This record gives sequence, structure tokens and C-alpha cells, in this order.
Amino acid sequence: MKASWVTEEKSVETSLVSGAELFIQGLQDEKVEVLFGYPGGAVLPIYDALYKSEMKHVLTRHEQGAIHAAQGYARVTGKPGVVLATSGPGATNLVTGIADAMIDSIPLVIFTGQVATTVIGTDAFQEADIVGITMPITKHNYQVQRAEDLPRIMKEAFHIANTGRKGPVLIDIPKDVAVKTAEVKEVKDIHLPGYQPTLKPNILQVKRLNEALLQAKRPVLLTGAGVLAASAEKELVAFAEYHEIPVAQTLLGLGGFPAEHPLCLGMAGMHGTYASNMALYDCDLLIGVGARFDDRLTGNLDHFAKKAVVAHIDIDPAEIGKNVSTEIPIVGCAKETLSALNQLRGDKGDYSDWVIQLTQFKSEFPLVYKTDESELKPQKLMQILHDVTKGEAIVATDVGQHQMWAAQYYTFLESNRWITSGGLGTMGFGFPAAIGAKVGKPELPVIAVVGDGGFQMTLQELGVLQDWELPVIVVIVNNKSLGMVRQWQEIFYEKRFSHSLLDIQPDFIKLASAYGIDGKRAETESDVREALTLALASKKPFVLDCVVTADENVYPMIAPGKGLHEMIGVRG
Repeated sequence: MKASWVTEEKSVETSLVSGAELFIQGLQDEKVEVLFGYPGGAVLPIYDALYKSEMKHVLTRHEQGAIHAAQGYARVTGKPGVVLATSGPGATNLVTGIADAMIDSIPLVIFTGQVATTVIGTDAFQEADIVGITMPITKHNYQVQRAEDLPRIMKEAFHIANTGRKGPVLIDIPKDVAVKTAEVKEVKDIHLPGYQPTLKPNILQVKRLNEALLQAKRPVLLTGAGVLAASAEKELVAFAEYHEIPVAQTLLGLGGFPAEHPLCLGMAGMHGTYASNMALYDCDLLIGVGARFDDRLTGNLDHFAKKAVVAHIDIDPAEIGKNVSTEIPIVGCAKETLSALNQLRGDKGDYSDWVIQLTQFKSEFPLVYKTDESELKPQKLMQILHDVTKGEAIVATDVGQHQMWAAQYYTFLESNRWITSGGLGTMGFGFPAAIGAKVGKPELPVIAVVGDGGFQMTLQELGVLQDWELPVIVVIVNNKSLGMVRQWQEIFYEKRFSHSLLDIQPDFIKLASAYGIDGKRAETESDVREALTLALASKKPFVLDCVVTADENVYPMIAPGKGLHEMIGVRG
């Protein structure tokens, strides 16, 4: 894609280097610590340059593993994850991860090989139009035509990926471009006239929100991943505490506000808490911060915050008013906007009755489940994970029942400890994302909480754990089914379990052993505690196959088409 952008360059020496060497230099200039990838024909010149460099490269066992690992790395470090794959099938194997990163606003810079410029468009061996394929699911993408353009393009790509609403940027490098030589040029300043994200909010709109606070009686904050992306956790706590405003969180916003804080209502949405959902339903001022009001959060929009003045703070103006009508739109960075609000401190509204009511909801309608000492309940499993790790672990999940149980019962006390696929809902995401998280934060314990279905989509990445000796603990929530599919079939399809039961499964412990990794099967609470304690102390990779109640469902739940006030299973 040709861009009408201007980036200032300056020649610093006359020696010629290859495009592949310029690629390595570009990574070093961006202080890239690691890239995740898989080699192939079109990127052999780049991999040859990597061989001669000191750049850290994690060889995953599938390109999907590489891009999900890069997502996990980006989530916990705040730095762009970097991915390298070959042309054709190597590039197309990245598409799911690119789409996932786009909808969840994860900064990635993806490099794909391409056939030589002389044969592009001829259906050459392993040719795919990855620029065209990914145009709808990237912030921007490039195809490099000249080696001398690569430093500028890389500089722009990293800037675009990690500013504004963060997201993936793809750079397609034809094989002959990687081989051709060019002068080394220093890229000085980036000036992109068509890309100027608004960071500082309009102060008049900030004042409007401050005035609305004085008029409100039942305000609530809804905080999403934008708080985490902007590192606005302290500003959020300061704002909520000063005004004494209850805080509901989106799935991806967990950890942005301390779960044990008195003002925290927990997760909102389809499987959210009663207190959070009723706060959103009955509030008279809704302040959304870095959240996009997706359908799994809002339920039926005819019943969402209908009594409320809606204020929406978001760095992406396209999100404001897209799903929910907004009276006070504020375009800007969450950190900058909350800081501006905190500087306007003065008179405060009195929300004490509202806070008391919601606190009573938390007490009267907590998350509950039926206990059974003869079985291992998945909810109890998550509580044990929290207890044994003291809530300090990074938890990465796949998608489904186990994801919701982890969100509900692993109480997140700190930010950037929760990694999950929100918008796209990608099975197979959790395990490789945990690998990337461990690479990015080796000092923290990392647990991959996966289903027995999703784990089988990317389990080949066990080879990476053995190769790098990464002490990631894989916790398989084994209910012998595609759990969330089975739950919906039970509730909405009269128990017609069409192709959702996994009667034939591998022995996961023997599978781990084949990779040289220790493992254990757990069927009781004591089994889980013992195995987790052992795994954490060993500082080695570990697979824990937890056989849980097969027919357990995730509650509370809002059925499709229902409003937030129409939850089922509130009392377990």
C-alpha cells in the first residue's frame, strides 16, 4: 500500500547493505528484544541475516503459535509484538491472529515474506496477496518495493502499531527486496499527516462531564482495555475514589481497577456479576472509559442504560456513538482524560445511597456455584489457582467456559496479569499467548488456562516450552466437551449435543511426557493444590490435566436478545 506520508531520512554512510541487513538494523533501532516466527523460502535471506545477528528469535511450531505468542508478549510488556513468517501459507496462517489483535487493539508488527517482485501477480509458488487479504484487519499494511524504503517503513510501522488505538501493522517483503542492497539511512523524524491520533481531550467536553457528575445520583464507571493500554490505572483509581463512583469492568478491562477495591463491582456483561449489570441498567450517568460497548457487554440495547446520560472516553473516535448513543463524547487518551478530570476537583455529588445499594447487591447476589466434594468444580479450580499463586500469576486463557470461570473467580489484583481473546474469541489462543507472556515477563509465574478442545488446536507449542525451558504451567480444564457450545446446546437447543462432546481424547500427560515435560492428572481439590505447588516450585514446564464436572455451566448468564436485568442463574 502506497502512503502519502513523509518521513525524513538522512544518509549516514555510503556502504551498501542488503534489505535483510536493513531489516535487522530496523529491529535494533526499535529496541526489539525478541521476534516470534517460522522460516520458509521467501524469508531465507532474512533468516540468514538473523543467523549472523544476536537478535533473539523464538521458533514456534506453527505460525498461529507465533502470532498468539506475540500478542501475549505485547499484552504484558506494552511493547509491540514482532512476528516473522514466510509467504503464501506462512502468511495466511497468521490471519486469525491478526484479526484477533485488530479487534482487541494489540500492537503487533508482522513481517511476511513474498515472492520476488518480478513474479508477483503470476500465481507463483507460495504466492498470496497478503496485503489484500489483511487490509480490513490491520491498522495499515505495506509491501516494500525497494530495499532503501525498508528503514522508513519499519519506523512508521512501529509508530502506527503502538500509538493511538493500538493494533497490528503488516509489512510484506518480497524476496528480491531482501537481497538487493541499499545505502544505510538514518530515519530521523516521522511525520504522517493522515495519522494524527488525538491524545489530549477537549477541555470543554471534560468540563461537561464534570458538571454532569454534580447532577447525577447514580453514576457508574465502565472501564475497558483502553485503561490498560494507556497505563491509566492510577488515574482511574484516583478519579473513582475522589468521586466515590462504583466501577464495572469489561472482560478485557479486568485488572485495570483492583478487584478487591470496595468500589469494584466486577465484570459486566453476558456472564458478569449482578451488581455490575444492574448498575449499568439502572444508572443515571454512565462513564465509559476505553471500552467499545460490544454486544456481549450490553445485551439487548433496548434495555441498556436507558435512564442514563452516556459519556464515552475513547482514543478512537469511530467507537464513540457506534453502538450506544452518547451525549458527552470525549476523544482522547484515557490517561490524559482522567488526569484532566482529576485536575477539576471541586464540589462533589452525593452518591452514598447508590453505593450502599450496589454494595448490598454484591453481598446478596455474589458469584455462587453448587459444591460437590465428589467432583472437581471448575469454579473451585480457579479459586485454588488464585490461592496457590496469591493472585500474582499472569493468566492466559483460550475461549469458552474456562475463560469465563477464570474471569469470574481468579481475582485480578494488578494490571496486565490477564490475557484473553475478547472480540474474536479465538480457540487455541491461550497456550501460545502464555508462552509470549513468559518471554516478556520471565520473573512472573504464568499459567495457561485452556479447555481440552482449544488446547488441541495449538498443543504443538509444547515443543517451545521444552526448547526454551519456559516454566509455563498449562492447566487443562477437561470436561470432555466443547464446553460453551455444549452449554448453549443444552439451554437453547433442547440438549441436542451436535458434535460438541469429545469422547475420544489423547492422554494429555503422556503427550506432555513425549515432549519431555512433567504432568499430572487431577480429579480432586487436593490433587490440584499439590500439583500446582509442585509445579511452581520446580521452575519447569508443567501440564496439569484437571478432570472437572462435565455438565457444569457458566452462570450468571444473559440469554441472547435479553437485557442486563434479565439474568438467569444469579443464585447458582
